[in-house]
Amino acid sequence: MAAVEHAVEHETTTGLPNTKLAMWLFLASECLLFGALISAYVLYRGADPLDGPTPADVFDIPYTSVSAFVLLASSLTMVLALSAAQRDDAVRMRLWLLTTAMLGMIFVGGQVYEFTTFYNEGLTVDVNLFGTTFYVLTGFHGVHVTVGILMLLSLVGMSLAGRLPADAAFPVEMVGLYWHFVDIVWIVIFTVVYLIPTGTAG
Repeated sequence: MAAVEHAVEHETTTGLPNTKLAMWLFLASECLLFGALISAYVLYRGADPLDGPTPADVFDIPYTSVSAFVLLASSLTMVLALSAAQRDDAVRMRLWLLTTAMLGMIFVGGQVYEFTTFYNEGLTVDVNLFGTTFYVLTGFHGVHVTVGILMLLSLVGMSLAGRLPADAAFPVEMVGLYWHFVDIVWIVIFTVVYLIPTGTAG
């Protein structure tokens, strides 16, 4: 009976645990933020095409496509990690969490390499509005992926130290929600930034 009362105390009137509701609210606010950044990029990427490199000058679509595939593949490994946690298989859970983190690191490393290449080709954050909005948007997403990697590694460390709760699936699910969010956001960014042709200001 006490266990039931304890569970009820941690649920909202929606029937969702407080932590899960807080995560959904956080992700909703992040949607608004990324929506604003993506809108700014769309509005300004072709506003001053003569003041520095344009997307056509610097983008390497095949390379970025591989990076996008790596990040999207990490969503599958995240699902496998949650499945293992639900089966109380701590070894496989840690394996898939580490694999997800590794794929995230590959993506971030690829983004750093891409940024370095663009910088060497003359695209800096202040050379034109395209450079400013591009670096802010993709860099902000990269920061989110990095935070997700730290969260994944923290779960692995807590599992090894025996500090995860008996129901390890719940914290893994919460981190999974965040990780799937950054993956979905990247699909939108990749489509808008890399695949849609750039217009020029009238």
